[in-house]
Amino acid sequence: MLQDIVEYLVCPHCREPLGYTPDGGALRCADGHSFDIARQGYASLLPGDAHTGTGDTAAMVAARDAFLGSGHYAPIASALAAAVPGHVDCVVDLGAGTGHYLAAVLDSRPSARGIALDISKFALRRAARAHSRLGAVVCDAWRPLPLRDGSADVVLNVFAPRNGAEIRRVLRPGGTLLVVSPTPRHLEPLVRELGLLGVDDRKDERLAAALGPHLDAAGSSEHTFPLLLDHQAVRTVVGMGPSAWHTDPTALAARIDALPEPVPVTASITLSVFTRTGEPRAAHG
Repeated sequence: MLQDIVEYLVCPHCREPLGYTPDGGALRCADGHSFDIARQGYASLLPGDAHTGTGDTAAMVAARDAFLGSGHYAPIASALAAAVPGHVDCVVDLGAGTGHYLAAVLDSRPSARGIALDISKFALRRAARAHSRLGAVVCDAWRPLPLRDGSADVVLNVFAPRNGAEIRRVLRPGGTLLVVSPTPRHLEPLVRELGLLGVDDRKDERLAAALGPHLDAAGSSEHTFPLLLDHQAVRTVVGMGPSAWHTDPTALAARIDALPEPVPVTASITLSVFTRTGEPRAAHG
């Protein structure tokens, strides 16, 4: 619920703390900036000039909810929960989508509260209902996050954009960042057979460049597991990811229909761990 996490929130305009208005229908700072709370329970803390066109669409969110709700990526949720330190008070999921992974972490940490951050209001309508100790906030990962300094014990980042400087700022000293990213084997043979977007060979290099100046790498592990997907599950896993923006629907449907059913598919991700220790380093290059 939003009231569980309001103490961590700051105004995106003036960075002052936020609190509830007397009627409970909005958040407001001491400078008078006010932000309505949607009836679905989330708040939008986007500044007025923010561009929201890059968020996941309602169709993409529905596909993600269906696929994750079927348990196909349960090993990823379990790996994340196992990697979270034993006692945490606040877990932030940057690019939380429907809140699926954050809810799994909160289930494993009964004293923790969770903050789901995403630019898609369609996703956060679902995230706001994903767990009783979760609050959902619309924001832009590439702008200053509407969180106070050092508010998070853990930040999750699952198949999502990552702003190293802001992640460092909102992590407490000694805090942990957990990043899930696909390996080149992820979703084969679908990537090859359906012409989906693949993982480029420099992904690990780009991850290190984005986070290395701000956080210390503390290890990584690969998690690979088999999936057996019917055609509807194939449609949802394609529809929930970036390939949904880049494939022709008619051609894609024909390719899916031509696949055997069920389709053996490989899921393969890297779980990378970073910690906030010491001072940030200057970027090289």
